[in-house]
Amino acid sequence: MVLAIVAIATAGATLALRDPAASALQRDAQRLAVVLDSGRAQSRARGVGLTWQVASDGFVFAGATPGSLPHNWLDSATQARTRNAVLLGPEPIIGPQEIVLTRADAPKLQWRVWTDGLQPFAAEALQDGE
Repeated sequence: MVLAIVAIATAGATLALRDPAASALQRDAQRLAVVLDSGRAQSRARGVGLTWQVASDGFVFAGATPGSLPHNWLDSATQARTRNAVLLGPEPIIGPQEIVLTRADAPKLQWRVWTDGLQPFAAEALQDGE
């Protein structure tokens, strides 16, 4: 009985210990999805197109009201790559958009923040080789 309790406790502790790099990247990806949707809503409300671009110290929303949207990552090791600037409106339907987030210290960890142009932005972990 004691061995069973120890085994269950060990399994629970192992599952509770997540890789801090993976957790930080996940938080940045989920936050970016929300921030992009906020930028999209701002673009539609103001009737002005916004673009999101990677910057040397984070990211930039061109066309946004100054100070209305964040411009930095939660974790300084987060990096983003995208083929083009991400267009956020002001039309209700935008083209498909995708940003891949990685970390400088763990390049195999990857999260994708994307939309098909109609749905809100979503964040999902990528497996190796995708």
